[in-house]
Amino acid sequence: MPHSSTAAASADIAWSDPRRAAQFDSWLAAITAAHGLQPNTLRLASADASFRRYFRVDSQLGSRIIMDAPPEQENCRPFVTIAQLMRDVGLTAPEVLAWDEARGFMLLTDLGGQTMMQVIDPDNAHANLPLYLQAVEVLIAWQLASRPGVLPAYDEALLRRELTLFPDWYLTRHKALTLDETMRSTLDNTFAQIIRQNLAHPSVYVHRDFMPRNLMAPTTPGGPLGVLDFQDAVYGPITYDIASLMRDAFLSWDEEFCLDITIRYWEKARKAGLPVGDDFGEFYRGVEWMGLQRHLKVAGIFARLTLRDGKPKYLADTPRFINYIRATCARYRELKPLLRLVDKVEGIVEPNIFGYGRQ
Repeated sequence: MPHSSTAAASADIAWSDPRRAAQFDSWLAAITAAHGLQPNTLRLASADASFRRYFRVDSQLGSRIIMDAPPEQENCRPFVTIAQLMRDVGLTAPEVLAWDEARGFMLLTDLGGQTMMQVIDPDNAHANLPLYLQAVEVLIAWQLASRPGVLPAYDEALLRRELTLFPDWYLTRHKALTLDETMRSTLDNTFAQIIRQNLAHPSVYVHRDFMPRNLMAPTTPGGPLGVLDFQDAVYGPITYDIASLMRDAFLSWDEEFCLDITIRYWEKARKAGLPVGDDFGEFYRGVEWMGLQRHLKVAGIFARLTLRDGKPKYLADTPRFINYIRATCARYRELKPLLRLVDKVEGIVEPNIFGYGRQ
């Protein structure tokens, strides 16, 4: 039962473990005075695909965000390190005001109540041009700060581990398939090509989930976009984050808009001295192959979230990934075997126009 005003404040937030609820109440009570918090205003802000949850609480200096990240499932040290790294280069990232590392509770500054995703007009791509250009500026600033040896390498081993999520979780568990020798060979050969293509591009800081759901809308007219969910950042291919931005896990644009923003990014990045090359066609090919790796990975992750973690809402976006995967595979001859595999798995039959009218 609640035993203090702080505990009562969190009574509306569900806790599966009473011990963790008590730990939270104790921690919140201990930091309330120092940060001018108003515990009776505590409410759920959001939850994400991990084990983290976020609460919002008012204070004498405005609202604050609390991260609940069980330490047995979540390591918060990368979040703290990268938040400071971003702030040091002038990006708008949360400031860590208090952190109980042992228990996994953190008090953060609040970047606002609306994500870029929430203020986007999904029916009019070009109405969102200013927002996307702001996102491009944030991305370039992040990449310009890049230094080797600071963040983990997005190397062959990590790329391969991510790709195996597709056969392990999407094909084998979600689709209940037994992969035969031909399918295995197709996946192995294609994955080797994807990894080789992606590692051919220069490395920079990679947010790894740079998309409108993780960018906070400006809180004042002309203000900057805030950046969230960066704890998995790595040092890897420069093609990754622009692919993530324009081939969104939760939102699709037509290719004209994707090309427009990607060209604008490439031109600005090239002018800023980033290693994007002098041939946009080559760069765009790299973006497509990087996007393919991401979509294969995310299809596997979303299947895992459903089957292992009981979060089925993510799998509803699977058709978007399959469309991305098929569109890229259809464009490149080397990827046609993967296209045939995916079509077979999804039960997609393309019309044979050459056989039309035959008996």
